[in-house]
Amino acid sequence: MRKREFLQKLTIPLLLGSAASWNVQAADTSVDKVLRHYGALVLAGYEDALAGARALQATIATFIAKPGDEALQAARRAWLAARESYGQTEAFRFYGGPIDDEHGPEGRLNAWPMDEAYVDRVDGKPNAGIVNNRKIAISKAALKRLNERGGEENVATGWHAIEFLLWGQDLDANGAGARSYEDYVDGKAPNADRRRQYLGTVTGLLVDDLQSLVVAWRAGAANYRRRFEHGGMESVRKMIVGLGALSRGELAGERMEVALNTQDQEDEHSCFSDNTHRDIVNNALGIENVWLGRFLRRDGSTLQGDSLRDLVAAKDAALAQQVSERVAASVAAARAIVPPFDREIIGGKDAPGRLRVQATIDSLVQQSKDLALAAAALGITRLNQASSG
Repeated sequence: MRKREFLQKLTIPLLLGSAASWNVQAADTSVDKVLRHYGALVLAGYEDALAGARALQATIATFIAKPGDEALQAARRAWLAARESYGQTEAFRFYGGPIDDEHGPEGRLNAWPMDEAYVDRVDGKPNAGIVNNRKIAISKAALKRLNERGGEENVATGWHAIEFLLWGQDLDANGAGARSYEDYVDGKAPNADRRRQYLGTVTGLLVDDLQSLVVAWRAGAANYRRRFEHGGMESVRKMIVGLGALSRGELAGERMEVALNTQDQEDEHSCFSDNTHRDIVNNALGIENVWLGRFLRRDGSTLQGDSLRDLVAAKDAALAQQVSERVAASVAAARAIVPPFDREIIGGKDAPGRLRVQATIDSLVQQSKDLALAAAALGITRLNQASSG
């Protein structure tokens, strides 16, 4: 998350494999059914994200215990795999839910861009960062306090802090960061012990925060999910607000337009690992998941049920098909981006990579407009960001 998010009114782009293949029993769909299935879908998304984070934690524990190149590569692969699940959960944001209400952990989970020198040494600053300041205690509580202290780019926690610790700065125009495992070996690099401690601690905090979201959406408990499922059309409105804000303000705006305009890799989302292209695809897939009420889980099983598409189809079948086609087009456009993203954004106005990125932005913008029409078909006209609840 960037704090200066563009939270404009809805404009969304998505992709649905083959929308026409879905047999929608729109007349049998009720708001209550859609909300119950959404609760199940959100829980499944966070459960998968948590499972990925725990797998990452296990590989990092192995690496910390005995640093080596093979163990470092395994940790990097686990980070990339875990991001696949988490990226799709970002469609559950922007309406004041457990992830990003005033007490939510989103700022600790996915804050970006980050000033790497706030955490560890960087090129030209060998003594920079919390890691190299032995006066600063490293603990979960301390990292929570230090996150974004003194500035939004002073990111100390979350996916991107872990990413930086695993890959290091991306100083290669054509590749990802190339941090050596020796940064974690005593006698090979200053403060290797603290770097190991930091990496283990920040990963544990990530797992804790994701666990809190699983608890908030667990079925059969007196929690946020229960309130959401009894929220009627206000909860439907929140679902659409979340999709619209991610589509236009965050994904098309902050994550793509800014980088396209500056042509600066510091403005790409996962700049250390060069994983930004997958971030974009998974964000678009997250929107698709909610619109269709479908989610392909980590174990290969598919969760499917009553959806926003069904509700809209009951009012206006042609419009529901229009949104479905636009969502599918957005995912397809995102998948067409050629990695690494920081090379796609370079060049003149007509550079092939820039055209691919712009096509994705344009689809997402139109998608948000189509989602606004879908909301209107349901009688929803107020699409500003919801208050917490």
